[in-house]
Amino acid sequence: MKAVRFHEYGDPDVLRYEDTEQPAPGAGQVRVRVAATSFNSVDGNIRAGFMRGPIPTELPHTPGIDIAGTVDALGEGVTGLAVGDDVVGFLPMDRPGAAAEYALAPAEALTAAPENVPLADAAALPLVGLTAYQALFDHGKLTAGQRVLINGAGGAVGGYAVQLAKNAGAHVIATGSPRSGAAVTSAGADEVIDHTATSVTAAVTEPVDIALNLAPVDPAELAALVTVIRPGGVLVNTTVWMPAPSDEDRDVRGIDLFVRSDAGQLAHLVALVDSGELRVEVAERVPLAELPALHARAAQGAVHGKVVVVPPTA
Repeated sequence: MKAVRFHEYGDPDVLRYEDTEQPAPGAGQVRVRVAATSFNSVDGNIRAGFMRGPIPTELPHTPGIDIAGTVDALGEGVTGLAVGDDVVGFLPMDRPGAAAEYALAPAEALTAAPENVPLADAAALPLVGLTAYQALFDHGKLTAGQRVLINGAGGAVGGYAVQLAKNAGAHVIATGSPRSGAAVTSAGADEVIDHTATSVTAAVTEPVDIALNLAPVDPAELAALVTVIRPGGVLVNTTVWMPAPSDEDRDVRGIDLFVRSDAGQLAHLVALVDSGELRVEVAERVPLAELPALHARAAQGAVHGKVVVVPPTA
């Protein structure tokens, strides 16, 4: 089968589009014929070797944490799935990924794919959708009527976070650039702050219950977000290389989010997609052979929105 792998850590040019053996599922595993994976920024960090401590990988390594495809073979002990099932999932970051024609997945990481979007496009959902969901509900404990500030709402996680928060009955304040303002508004934001024209803290005139930071901002900007959160509120931060600040005097907690695979939560997101309450947005569809070039573009900051990566058999 064809796959993209790197045999050493480094710049995007270490990625090779090459032939490799089709994997055989072990106990508790499923082999999936890949319809698509997607690009996530953590893929670049793993490839560059920045994540060797928290995410040790065996070389050569196949990137691609998100997977959408069709069950092709079952390992020993797998129940609840059948050959031919269309599935979606978030793969373990330290194991071979889905930038290939076939990939292995733990059976417990998979759930049925949404029915009302193309199967390949479903690869745009798992990692970023789960990040948004866990930030808002696991850590933020969001309830209806609360005020939520989403800093960096123009990105892929932000798009889901705005939709999920609005669906939950929150008042959503979102920051974005002029390029992403229309998309953020379309996702359901009640207020949109152009962070290129004004400071977020100046624009937020009433305290919020929850602030999500999804953007690689300056540490001083991250600290300033705490000041717009009401006493007892929470700041959830996804830029984990820069720890979330807190304010103990006002009982404002800072939480660093490490997203985890959760098939139950992913099934809930899929149900929202199928009911029309959650939109899956895909900015680009890129052939698997062009994944090295996609990594290079991302390293230059030239990738905007969610990109799905499609193998030749899809």
